[in-house]
Amino acid sequence: MAVPKRKMSRSNTRHRRAQWKAALPPLTPCPCPRKEMVVPHRACSHCGLYKGRQVVEQP
Repeated sequence: MAVPKRKMSRSNTRHRRAQWKAALPPLTPCPCPRKEMVVPHRACSHCGLYKGRQVVEQP
């Protein structure tokens, strides 16, 4: 089993962790006329459409 021989310095640890970045989720335009950007495979929070069908009633 691999075990580190020496303690890793704070500088090296932080340089390594600097590469761990969260990626933005992909967005697609909603088919409604407003063309709001929504996450794929989710109902639009603005108009309630999913795959061209009204699935959520909006007030």
